[in-house]
Amino acid sequence: MLMGRAALAAASIALPAGAAFAQQNSGTFSPGEIVDDGHKFFGTTSRDLAQVVEAATKRWGRPNAYILGQEASGAFFGGLRYGEGVMYTRNAGDQHIYWQGPSFGFDTGADGDRTMMLVYNLPATGAIHQRFGGVDGSAYFVGGFGFTALQAEGIVVVPIRTGLGLRLGANVNYLKFTPQATWNPF
Repeated sequence: MLMGRAALAAASIALPAGAAFAQQNSGTFSPGEIVDDGHKFFGTTSRDLAQVVEAATKRWGRPNAYILGQEASGAFFGGLRYGEGVMYTRNAGDQHIYWQGPSFGFDTGADGDRTMMLVYNLPATGAIHQRFGGVDGSAYFVGGFGFTALQAEGIVVVPIRTGLGLRLGANVNYLKFTPQATWNPF
């Protein structure tokens, strides 16, 4: 009887701690979940994708949303990028989303990409519908994947791209996310 009470007391102490940990991470995605979905989406089991996700997770933590989609872009000193996909969240379900944006600079070429975007600090799904500019102008390359960081109002979006095409140069750009498709990148 005494052992039963001791076990019950230990469980009552451990359960709230475990529940608090689960609540803390219940709205986010683990690096393993992101890599698994990325492998399915990109059609590869590339170690490079795992390294990119690991690098992003080390820098910004666990994302509370991510986007899988495709995009096309082209530039001749000024350029345009258009994309569409699905944003996945734990607490608010899945949402179709579109993005577009201009680029300005010494940039030429065209490409088509499969894109995964990790989203950090998203307070509500509607908060994604705004313009996101570069963070410190940073660009990272790991293996065949490239990623950048975009920020607006404390929300960080990390696009991870792989695809076909040739695009060379340096530019300043932003992405604008919308709930409906539009040709207007501004």
